[in-house]
Amino acid sequence: MGDQSCIACGESLIRKQNFIVFDTRFGLASIYGIISCAYCTLEFTNPAPSEVELDHLYKTYYNYSGEKGTIYVHLRHKFLLSALYRLWMKIDGDCSFHGLRGKGRLIDIGCNEGRGLSIYRKNGFDAEGLEINQAAASIARAEGFTIYTDTIHKFYPDRPYDVVLLSNVLEHSLDQKIMLSHVKTILKSGGQLWISCPNNRSWLRSLFGRYWINWHVPFHIVHFSPDGLRQLLEEAGFVIVEMRHETPALWVAHSIIARLFARRGKPTAQLRNPFLVAGLMLFIRVFLFPILWLGNRLGRGDCLVVTAKKR
Repeated sequence: MGDQSCIACGESLIRKQNFIVFDTRFGLASIYGIISCAYCTLEFTNPAPSEVELDHLYKTYYNYSGEKGTIYVHLRHKFLLSALYRLWMKIDGDCSFHGLRGKGRLIDIGCNEGRGLSIYRKNGFDAEGLEINQAAASIARAEGFTIYTDTIHKFYPDRPYDVVLLSNVLEHSLDQKIMLSHVKTILKSGGQLWISCPNNRSWLRSLFGRYWINWHVPFHIVHFSPDGLRQLLEEAGFVIVEMRHETPALWVAHSIIARLFARRGKPTAQLRNPFLVAGLMLFIRVFLFPILWLGNRLGRGDCLVVTAKKR
């Protein structure tokens, strides 16, 4: 990828000298570099995996595999459907669009086992999902949802949607331009695209360096800046209605855990310890809230949350 140009502006890419990152979640042993566009500040994982390699990595490490009955899954399910979660979103922010109410047809691209679909349906939407992992799709279907298992590039619905959701999805795509182009075709005129993704200008990235949880190599192919994402969306035929910064306490907690426990080639099991994660999240929100607020106001939040409209 080192000889390619930036997907957003076409400028040449520059390797960050002596900056090496590794998987801090699942224990992959490979190391990666980061190359960047000096013009629009997008960054790219280098080398990027091929489509075949990425498919293997998802099937082996990433996608839903039928986990159930664990304390982690039980507590997560209870929390997401509780009034406490609604209160938490008001305090911590909503980078998954779980607090938005409305109506019309909504499709969640990469819906996994449908945790979000239950919330979108409760909020008034006719919610459907697209998920290529068959095990996850079957769980969502068992909850009564319509789930498609095509890739986004081969998905042609009978009717267009009012809302297309890409929550922590766009950065995983090997070709963001093609993904956005196809998303535009399945949206109604004036329909909305909701995107959330990590912000490569985040102060947490500066603080944690190679241990920043949102490098998430090799699964995150592109690391978006506000300007780079804006330019990419505008070129794809979208008008940005709102772009805001949020810093979820969960993401901060995960970066702290990665810094303390992550070792190259070893899974970081502590990321799925519900008591450690919840304890850190509460500490972060109680004691660090002025820092998180200031980071967001300065455009250095950990997550970019974007509402865009089809032109």
